[in-house]
Formats: sequence, structure tokens, C-alpha cells
Amino acid sequence: MQKALLAVDRFSTFIGKLFAWTAAGLTLLISWEVFSRYALNRPHAWVLDAQIMLYGTLFMMAGAYTLSKNGHVRGDVLYGFFRPRTQAAIDLVLYLIFFLPGVVALTWAGWQFAQESLAIREQTFSADALPLYPFKFVIPLSGAILLLQGLVEIVRCVICLRQGRWPARDGDVEEVDVDKLRQMVSAQPVEDPDAARIVPPAQRQEGA
Repeated sequence: MQKALLAVDRFSTFIGKLFAWTAAGLTLLISWEVFSRYALNRPHAWVLDAQIMLYGTLFMMAGAYTLSKNGHVRGDVLYGFFRPRTQAAIDLVLYLIFFLPGVVALTWAGWQFAQESLAIREQTFSADALPLYPFKFVIPLSGAILLLQGLVEIVRCVICLRQGRWPARDGDVEEVDVDKLRQMVSAQPVEDPDAARIVPPAQRQEGA
């Protein structure tokens, strides 16, 4: 079971990193358009639509990746103090009540939306129109991948309820080196002997 969960994590990670390259394309497109507009005096009417579609694709396709890393914003003022089983119970209820109906509706409605757009060969409303229907298919695609990752998270909640601890996730790069940050906070400054000593929480309790 754990191998299957990690396999879905890796799939979501692959999709997220693959579509992350749209950020590089978006940067190049904007830079080129700024140069073309102000240096060459040759703006392009279609660039704004292309920027919106690229950004929308990046935003939509990053959902499953972020969920696989437990990176979505949550109101964890009290959540972090709960035991794993309590956290899992809360997550499971929220997944069943809000996540599943919402993502299923997104995927189903997005598929209908994309099919209608394809049927009329929908284009953007600009002087230099771009085909819009390929972008519309990003909606059901991202919804389906997000739904798959959500089912994995539901299974993780059930496992945590049974075992009392959260199962492992697929590792990835961290924005902050947490271990190094903890060492810095717990370290004793030696440059200034008069500076206040930083005492770890464990020592504070012993000295209290």
C-alpha cells in the first residue's frame, strides 16, 4: 500500500515539475514582449492572452503537486497541537465533505466546458486571436490529477487513524533547511560574550 501511495506522490511531483517550466516560458514571453513593445515599438495583441493561459496552466497543474507535499494553506493555529489521530480525523471529514464534492464537480464541469469549447473552436477575443479550447482541457486534466492525489490523502488519513502516526511521504527539496535552522536557533553566540545566551527550550524547562 505504501508503495502505491508513494508512486502517486511521485507522479504528482513529476507533473508539477514538468508544468513548472511554464514559469520559464512565461518569463521569456513577458521579457520579449517588453523589449518588442518599448524598444522596437511593435507590441503584439496576442501576448496578453498567452500570458494568462500560461499562468492559468501553471496554477492549475500545481495543485496535485502541492497537495502531495502537504503544502496547501491551512488554518493550523490549533491543528498543530493535536495528536496525529485527531489530525487525521479532521482531515478525513474535510476531505469527504468539501474536497471530494468540489474536485469531482470541477473535473466534471471542466470536461463539459472543454468539450463545448472544442465544438465551437473557441478563440480569444483579441485582434490576433489564439485558440482557447486547448487551454480549457487543462481544467479537467488538473482536476483528475488532483482527485487522484486527494484519494491518496484520504487513504493516508485512514492509515493514520489505525496506526496512530502519519505514513511517510515522497521527499522533495525544501525552501528552508529546517535542521540547519534549528541548529542556528539552539547555538550559543561566541562573537559577543555580553550577548544574551540562546537557551534551547529543553534546558529552559530543566532550569525552571
